[in-house]
Amino acid sequence: MIVIKNSKAAIHHTVLLIKTIALILFLIWNFCITLAQDPLIFKDEVDSLSRLEVTRDINKEIILFTGSSSIRLWNDIQDYFPDKTIINTGFGGSHMSDLLFYLEDLVIQYHPDQIFIYEGDNDIAYGVKPGRILRDTKRVVEKIQESLPASQVVLISAKPSPARWQFKELYEEVNSGYMEYSVRQNHLEYVDVWSKMLDGAGQPDRRIFLEDSLHLNKAGYDIWAEEIGKVIR
Repeated sequence: MIVIKNSKAAIHHTVLLIKTIALILFLIWNFCITLAQDPLIFKDEVDSLSRLEVTRDINKEIILFTGSSSIRLWNDIQDYFPDKTIINTGFGGSHMSDLLFYLEDLVIQYHPDQIFIYEGDNDIAYGVKPGRILRDTKRVVEKIQESLPASQVVLISAKPSPARWQFKELYEEVNSGYMEYSVRQNHLEYVDVWSKMLDGAGQPDRRIFLEDSLHLNKAGYDIWAEEIGKVIR
């Protein structure tokens, strides 16, 4: 056991220890902040998506889909729901924090009757913690409800892809958070596509994915459409 006899030395030692701890905490905090990617990388894409021409029909509900590439690549989504006016503002590679940043441009300005959101997939893959995703999700929902109180928000669960199966537990944590949050909120629903995309062994069904084992093929979108069809207005 080392005994520090000099009181000045003891004080100096304590100050150094406190500074070291403070520095470590700052670095951890800074690292967590940097996990949220710069939303400005999507500026040009969002500028285009914010100027979509929408033909409004008073007899059709306006349903908006937004989120990452699984939404962006759903090019024939209107064909699945022909009696609705569909707007797709998906932007590939996005996180929930990016959607929050561009919420006015991608969602609110279109005044949709119902909004389907798919985010959290890329977030987890790039190291964002489930707690952070859920906090961003709540801010997105709250902002929509403040601006569009009559509109309903639907959270689509993260999907179980072979390419990211190593993050299974984290995705399940996010999905549980989405589901629990939706139960407590008015005008908020949750769609579980996760369980419908597993095979008999509880693994991602490779038959419903493209060759990259991440994005969906037609069979995959058929599953999504069936589950979304249960809650679409």
